[in-house]
Amino acid sequence: MDLRRRVPMLRWSVWRMAAATRNMVTTGQVGDGREAAAVEYVLANARAGDVADVLATIDKFAYEKSIRINVGDEKGQLLDAAVRRASPRLALELGTYCGYGALRIARAAPDARVYSVELAEANAHNARRIWQHAGVADRVTCVVGTIGDGGRTLDRLASEYGFSDGTIDFVFIDHDKDAYLDDLQSILDRGWLHPGAIVVADNVRIPGAPKYREHMRRQQGKLWNTVEHKAHLEYQSLLSDLVLESEYLG
Repeated sequence: MDLRRRVPMLRWSVWRMAAATRNMVTTGQVGDGREAAAVEYVLANARAGDVADVLATIDKFAYEKSIRINVGDEKGQLLDAAVRRASPRLALELGTYCGYGALRIARAAPDARVYSVELAEANAHNARRIWQHAGVADRVTCVVGTIGDGGRTLDRLASEYGFSDGTIDFVFIDHDKDAYLDDLQSILDRGWLHPGAIVVADNVRIPGAPKYREHMRRQQGKLWNTVEHKAHLEYQSLLSDLVLESEYLG
């Protein structure tokens, strides 16, 4: 294995991303053009209409060109397995980035409608181009907004896309780590989750979502049944991470 794959600190794109934390929070992008470059790479190299090849091409870009913050190939397999267990008809993702996570959900649940909420219009544009190339744009939708915007995005999901009591089967949380718990609570407050629905949260160890993890521990066997999956931070094998998979008990 290429040493740069195992040891991320040897890669310039990692240092560039680490220096762009503030930019990521405000714009959703690193700021060096890697997101747009990834889209062009996919369109030039991945077979149109082939979801698996599009995902593999994104992974190749992350390993060989510029590292990315999507869930990645290793943790993506955990996401795939959770989606298959949920067998969703309606799935919600928080944090689109360039569309990788939603694409994995769409592949694992070919009969599902997938909605992804994204803060940055630029990311939404990139994701839609990738979904179109992969052939899933008819069932994967990006909604620009945030769950914590006073209810506006939640109202849109209800009025425009039919979200209502007990309709969500699966949620993937991979956006602002500080917002994990509050945004999940907002979804619960709407009554959209039903008993047996599954929620997967990425990056619970790095960058970390300690409030979310503690809440799931306190509610174990009461409101949630949670399994903590040990894995590695995306696109390397040195730094460990946690993916939490939680079944809603109602």
